[in-house]
Amino acid sequence: MAGARKTLVLGLGNVIMGDEGVGVHVVRALERYTLPEGVECLDGGTGGFVLLEPLENAGRIVIIDAAADDNPPGTVTRTTPRFSRDYPPTLTAHDIGVKDLLDAFYMRGGNREVVLYAISIGPFQPIAMSLSEPCAQAVNEATRRIVRELRETCCDVAFAGGCAARA
Repeated sequence: MAGARKTLVLGLGNVIMGDEGVGVHVVRALERYTLPEGVECLDGGTGGFVLLEPLENAGRIVIIDAAADDNPPGTVTRTTPRFSRDYPPTLTAHDIGVKDLLDAFYMRGGNREVVLYAISIGPFQPIAMSLSEPCAQAVNEATRRIVRELRETCCDVAFAGGCAARA
């Protein structure tokens, strides 16, 4: 399938830093679904400029990441960031932040709309592989919202088991 039609769903986060890894947990939850043709899920982990190539090869981009904003932990916010002021603050437990990654994407000529699902987390995260209860519930909410959005913008999404997540 031509890259211009592919939708990339990219989950970011450090899974050993508790709620900071929530984006990866959402991508893993999406693995329980058979997603429409042309949707690729990617566990982006702690990021890095190695993620530029998948971004550049996508026609549509959905990113899920933790946000250290003023919202209560577990709040799911959908935005379409384009300017620095549009990015929620993060704990920057990634190699580079989502803002830096998207800034590099736009500087290299990326002109696709990017949808960002930001999930609010607390300012201090323990070293833990599990999520707090509010963020575990946010994984379910974000997964439902993303599946619904993909269903509306692509074709039908059926429950089964299918998005090809990779590290």
